[in-house]
Amino acid sequence: MRITVIGAGAIGGNLARKLSLAGHDVQVADARGPEAVTAEVLEAGARAVALDASAQGRDAIVLAIPFAVQGQLAELFATVPAETVVIDTSNYYPHLSGRIEAVEDGGQVESVYASELLGRPVVKAWNAALAETQRTRGLPAGTAGRIAIPVAGDSAEATKVAMSLVDDTGFDPYDAGSLADSWRQQPMGPAYCTELTLDELPAALAAADRIKDAAVRDSMFERFAALRDNPTLDDIVDMNRAAHR
Repeated sequence: MRITVIGAGAIGGNLARKLSLAGHDVQVADARGPEAVTAEVLEAGARAVALDASAQGRDAIVLAIPFAVQGQLAELFATVPAETVVIDTSNYYPHLSGRIEAVEDGGQVESVYASELLGRPVVKAWNAALAETQRTRGLPAGTAGRIAIPVAGDSAEATKVAMSLVDDTGFDPYDAGSLADSWRQQPMGPAYCTELTLDELPAALAAADRIKDAAVRDSMFERFAALRDNPTLDDIVDMNRAAHR
């Protein structure tokens, strides 16, 4: 597939490498310009392009940018064909994104809000796995214990495309329902960054509680402070799981 990844940070860089290794035609755009895309991101064959030239002629566009700035791309997406699949990987954290009234007080689901900002449908994927999990713990399809990643969207065809790409990055995709249901994979629910298998993930999504999960999200700094110095990936995953025991 012809794929553009917008954002060259930890998530975007990782996805660009993995999707390139899977044989896709990948280009990477960053708001700071092509020169901001590191050689490491491009080492598997992806190429850096200017942001304003990144969205045309692509089968899928992956947004790996902060939640709060997605609206800045509305003009870019106004010219993107309707059949292009747009995948949102972002998460809303008030202390990072700034307090967004529609989400915080109005209860709007993160990716529904993002879809409105962009003026087009999106699919939610890759948001519920830590960057280090995505970088180091992908496994071939069929491997026992493979970590599952929820995918939510309103178009069956777009969701199918996103699920196929999740599989290509080393994780079992799980159809988590409509975009309106994607709050179940938002921070910090039982399915969020807890490294569950395909057998375990459905129950975790079902157990999500919007009020409790938001409180867990807002206690993140306190919980991190309680960890040992230089916590490992396993330490962080265990911390996330413990919040829902």
